[in-house]
Amino acid sequence: MPNPEIFNLNFLPPELISEFDQELATAEIGRNAGSKKLYVNIDRVQPGFISCKFHHHSRQEEFFIILNGSGRLRLNNELREIKKGDFFAKPAGLGIAHQFINSGHEVLEILDIGTMEDEDIVFYPDENSELHKPGRRVFRNGQELQNWSSDPNTADESQIKV
Repeated sequence: MPNPEIFNLNFLPPELISEFDQELATAEIGRNAGSKKLYVNIDRVQPGFISCKFHHHSRQEEFFIILNGSGRLRLNNELREIKKGDFFAKPAGLGIAHQFINSGHEVLEILDIGTMEDEDIVFYPDENSELHKPGRRVFRNGQELQNWSSDPNTADESQIKV
C-alpha cells in the first residue's frame, strides 16, 4: 500500500477554499488530503463577523480548536470567551448548538473537524428551521423553504439571542 501524500496549506487548490464576501473563508484540507469519513476544515473569520448560523446536528460529531485569535463562542444559552489554544467537542444528537463570533481584532482561525454523515439533520434554533442533508431540503414548521441560505450573517451581538 502506498504512503499518503503530504500536502501544504499554502498550496491548496482554489476550488477547496470557500469565501463568503471576505468575511469568512473555509479551507477544506481533509478533502484535499483524501479523507473519507472525517471533514477537516480551517475556518478563518474576520473581525466583526460570525462563523456560521447558530446550529446543531442530529448525527454529525464535531471538534474545534482555536488556532489563532480570540472571540466568543455562543454555546447553547451562553456566550463564552475563547482564545488561541481553546478546544472542545460536540457529540452528535445532544442538541448542543454553537456559533463562533470574532469580537477580537485579528482573524479568528478555527480547526473544525467532524464526521461526514449523509443522513444528518442540521437544526437552526434562531430560525426555527432544519436542513435535511439528503436532498439539501430546508423546512420550517413542516413547510419546505425556498431560497434559504446557510451563509453566515454579520455579527451584531445585540441581535444574538442568549
